[in-house]
Amino acid sequence: MKDATFGRGTTLGVVLIGALAFVTVLYWLGTGGGATNNGGGHAAGRGLNGYAGLAAMLEADDITVHRARSKDALRQPGLLVLTPPAEAKGSDIAEIVAARRTIGPTLVVTPKWVTNPDFTSPLTRRGWTRIDGTRPPEWKGYHDDVSLDFVPGAAHGWTGSGAFSALHGRLPDDRKVQSGTGPGLEALVETPGGRVLAGYLSGDGSNPALERWIGMERHADGDPDEADASKDFTRSYPVVLVFEPDLLDNWGLADKQTGLLARRLIFAAAGGRPNEVTFDLTLNGLGASRNLLTLAFEPPFLAATLCFLMALLAVGWRSFNRFGPARVAGREIPLGKTVLVRNTAGLIRRAGRLRLIAGPYGDAARERLVLALGLPRGRPPEETDAAIDRLQARLDTTGPRWSELAAHLRAARRSTDVVQRAAALQRLERDLTE
Repeated sequence: MKDATFGRGTTLGVVLIGALAFVTVLYWLGTGGGATNNGGGHAAGRGLNGYAGLAAMLEADDITVHRARSKDALRQPGLLVLTPPAEAKGSDIAEIVAARRTIGPTLVVTPKWVTNPDFTSPLTRRGWTRIDGTRPPEWKGYHDDVSLDFVPGAAHGWTGSGAFSALHGRLPDDRKVQSGTGPGLEALVETPGGRVLAGYLSGDGSNPALERWIGMERHADGDPDEADASKDFTRSYPVVLVFEPDLLDNWGLADKQTGLLARRLIFAAAGGRPNEVTFDLTLNGLGASRNLLTLAFEPPFLAATLCFLMALLAVGWRSFNRFGPARVAGREIPLGKTVLVRNTAGLIRRAGRLRLIAGPYGDAARERLVLALGLPRGRPPEETDAAIDRLQARLDTTGPRWSELAAHLRAARRSTDVVQRAAALQRLERDLTE
């Protein structure tokens, strides 16, 4: 027995640190293994071109906001907001929008700003960006009939369309205002000069809230709004296109009127006050695949994980409260001649060939007597046995002669006979040498 290498408190500290490290790695893997506030134009970006402010505003309005990092998360009901970068593939956007036509409405925001991380001031926070120019997207394969262009001169802010024509506000930079044109494009937000900043394609599905926005009422039996919503939303959901990202991004939401417009635009795109809004992060390169660690903490595997953790807790509790220190294990093969002889005897006994050592044992006893009695060495065994017999006769010892005992030992075949005759030969050897 010996004292423990570490005390109980030290061991407990090591276990707690290991558990904390495991939880940290689990969280890191669950969030994708990296920072999302990287200055990009997405819902996790806190720079001028990001949409974290819009997501936070909706959350403050008791709306559940999801930041989707997998393709499966894009298929849940509710409004989906896509904020693809300029270099995104139009086919990827079209695939996502087409898959949601019967699931829920979609709002697509087109980027225009070229940004870089801002390190100009020591007060700069992580994710802040600097505007270095403009770059309209070229999403070939998605609404190729809709074109983007910058409004010439100063746009002098924005104004609502139709029923919201009384709404107006300013943009962060009136010299760089992006608008869109296309067949069947219904304007939701315009410049005072009539350039479309946000809208939807009238033949691309129907949404009663958007129709009320532009002042187009449908008539049906009963409540026209409820009739339109029941009829159109079961057929197809339209897609809202926001050509001017400053209507929704962090830079634009610095203006109160723009923030109110962004809220109304989100509500209209969702067909009313939404319960959930999903912001896509996969098109911005922030997709994260599921891993085994996070999967272990999701149903139905959560129950098995909890049982495993409780078993670990029980084993740890037993380890900390066991009786006495750990027993020191001895050597597998102790040192010493006695142990060597015992192990050799055990090997012979296990082999079941004890009779094979009868002759060699008799020869070894003869050699010991030759050395002990000073007899001539190198003579034949018969002559040596006869010399030992003569010496035994002069000493007047009782019992069988040496040659007889040696012959009987060589003739033994059973294990008990070998042991008994070897013991008799050893007693005579001891009598002759004492």
